[in-house]
Amino acid sequence: MKFISIATFLLASSIASLCQGADVYTADPEHTFVSFSYRHLNYSIQTSRFDGVTGIITLNEENNGGTIDMTIDTKSVSTGSAVFNKIIQSEDFFATERFPVATFKSEQFIFNKNGIPPINGEVTIKGVTKPIAIEVSEISCSRNLLTLKYTCGANAIVKLSRSDFNLGKYTPFVGDDVTVNMVIEASRE
Repeated sequence: MKFISIATFLLASSIASLCQGADVYTADPEHTFVSFSYRHLNYSIQTSRFDGVTGIITLNEENNGGTIDMTIDTKSVSTGSAVFNKIIQSEDFFATERFPVATFKSEQFIFNKNGIPPINGEVTIKGVTKPIAIEVSEISCSRNLLTLKYTCGANAIVKLSRSDFNLGKYTPFVGDDVTVNMVIEASRE
């Protein structure tokens, strides 16, 4: 019991020290979105996206670490068809009336001059929370010439199974594997 208390204290202390002196970045809603693709009846790979994505990222360059707290408005799904948007929002899929948001949270990710290793965190979709590791493929930070704010941008990818989140209707005819692509630009406050 004493070991668990000490371990908990050390973890809390390391997270607290990581966040001290951290810069806060807010996601730019005009340049941040999440798209997802899946196989449809073995005919094609379909791609849709969520337009409503918000989030806060903290970066502590001194400690090469940070945190992420992102929220997706599931009602902002955009399939290219108003009819299909309603189907995706129905109880058979995202059940957006009961679950209007999906989230991704990471209490600690590491970065350095060599890039960012996979970001471990938890995703919650339709009330189901699962651990995931997101692969970051691109990251860049500099002063934005239009807004004059220091801005970071990144592209990331993760593969999920629809059925893990109670979204598995029509499996296996509609593929269970989903590739999720995230595009984010966030400015320092």
